[in-house]
Amino acid sequence: MKKSILILALCLPVVLISSSYSNMPTTIDSKTDWMKSKTGTWPGMKDGKTYWYKLDKKAGLWWSIDGKKWEAVSDGAWADKDGKWLKIHEGKLVWSTDGNTWSEVPEWKWEGSDGKWYKFDNNWNLWVK
Repeated sequence: MKKSILILALCLPVVLISSSYSNMPTTIDSKTDWMKSKTGTWPGMKDGKTYWYKLDKKAGLWWSIDGKKWEAVSDGAWADKDGKWLKIHEGKLVWSTDGNTWSEVPEWKWEGSDGKWYKFDNNWNLWVK
């Protein structure tokens, strides 16, 4: 009898705890997950037009109006949804509101003109949320 009570006392908390996990969701909300960009491109606005941007292997910036013909961006900068200028400078992603004073972008992420969030990892791979 004592053995049965002891087994019950040890097993009951385990059963109660594991049953509480049965109500937890089994899927992950993909809206909150970062996904590596398949195209490596992101949109930006300039003079009321949408441009597509991408980086080359040396983190040089390129742009395109149609996503087919690409040109190097001479100043290396693009604008986010709020009109801040972003560029890669000395191996870091930086931004500016006036084009003169630059600071590092927190977590290297910004909101694109399409309302999606974008970020670079340490290898300049583009991620989208």
